[in-house]
Amino acid sequence: MKLTPIGIFDSGYGGLTVMRDIVDELPQYDYLYLGDNARSPYGSRSFETIYNYTLECVKYLFSQNCHLVILACNTASAKALRTIQQKDLPEIDLKRRVLGVIRPTAEVIGEHSKTGHVGVLGTNGTVNSESYVMEIRNQFPDLEVYQEACPMWVPLVENKEYDSKGADYFIKQHIDRILSQSEQIDTLLLACTHYPLLIKKIKQFTPDDITILSQGKIVAQSLADYLERHPEIAEMCSTGGNRQFLTTDSTDDFDEHANFFWGNEITSKFIEL
Repeated sequence: MKLTPIGIFDSGYGGLTVMRDIVDELPQYDYLYLGDNARSPYGSRSFETIYNYTLECVKYLFSQNCHLVILACNTASAKALRTIQQKDLPEIDLKRRVLGVIRPTAEVIGEHSKTGHVGVLGTNGTVNSESYVMEIRNQFPDLEVYQEACPMWVPLVENKEYDSKGADYFIKQHIDRILSQSEQIDTLLLACTHYPLLIKKIKQFTPDDITILSQGKIVAQSLADYLERHPEIAEMCSTGGNRQFLTTDSTDDFDEHANFFWGNEITSKFIEL
């Protein structure tokens, strides 16, 4: 019997933080992770480029018997998900599904805010897309949403400077900027899968009365709910508890970095798209 794993895609390593929470929530399923490290980062690229890269990776995961693919990348979710769902899936296979990380987060963020003022911290691509603003307002029309792009945060993480003193300036700079937009902000969303590794520094420069939300557990619970509501999709996903990791770049580099994101040692496989 062929494995039909749940595919998880990210432009690099960051999606491993989401996958970690998904596996904790749903350990019975098989998972196939694909990191497009050769073309990372996606955050500063154009809509068209990100769409093309993301679609190529989704199609690859489909070719590996994944019937369900999660875009763990915020930038890909912001710039490619809707087009893939509406334009490409009907042409590829109506039984396949591609889900993102933005909507699950938008559906619950309002429940964490008492003032009705929330901040979103993300990459340039995610912030410029306005995807979080639109999705959050669809769910909570009265919520005020503020955004701040943090272009240096991903390089800090990927260069293992996330807990260094050198990171302090860039973390404090963007926290101060977003909080200066409104004194009523009481909730900050980390809208990038790299950012949980900066949580110690982020908390250091954020007032204690502000809630900081990471996406992993939110997305994991949303996926569990989705599979419960769609048993026809759940039945297509194999349940052997296997985890496989693919990268479009150096496996040695991926495995070294993945230890920080995943929490355990892994062995990846190189693939060429």
